[in-house]
Amino acid sequence: MAGGKTVAAQQGAWLCFEDEAGQTLRPPKARTWGRRGQTPQIPVSGKGSGRVSVAGLVCVRPGHRPRLIYRVRTHRGRKGERRSFAETDYAALLDAAHQQLGARIVLIWDNLNTHTSHAMRKLVAARDWLHVIQLPPYAPDLNPTEHVWSHVKRNLGNLIVHGIDQLTAIVKNRLKRIQYRPG
Repeated sequence: MAGGKTVAAQQGAWLCFEDEAGQTLRPPKARTWGRRGQTPQIPVSGKGSGRVSVAGLVCVRPGHRPRLIYRVRTHRGRKGERRSFAETDYAALLDAAHQQLGARIVLIWDNLNTHTSHAMRKLVAARDWLHVIQLPPYAPDLNPTEHVWSHVKRNLGNLIVHGIDQLTAIVKNRLKRIQYRPG
């Protein structure tokens, strides 16, 4: 990432790390307390329809507080519905980040097929304020956004939700908490 920091410093830009995550109605397993010999049972809906996808940017710049900018999409499991973010969704996220940050952006993201597609390369080339750097093939330790997803999923452990709209509201609430306490 030394190259990304150098480019950002030379351009006076924000260094933004992008990643995406998803959550279904089935909560991640988490440790909990219970009486000895009585394993706590958490009822989970057997329905598999519905998914919440989140794309986020962790943005840093010397002399400024770090920022978390994200977009949430709710997928209801309908026939023909896309289950992930499209190139235009990522472009809209980057445009919103540029608007909020008010400066050039050096973007660091993984090699997701949507990030490296021909359509995405055209969208990136149309933005002169954007410089993109690809991460090595699998390097979650180099992307601080992974820690955001880890924190959110840890807070969702063993949580009972009754529908996709409730899950969306809870995910947004957890992300909003992180925005107000970036440390």
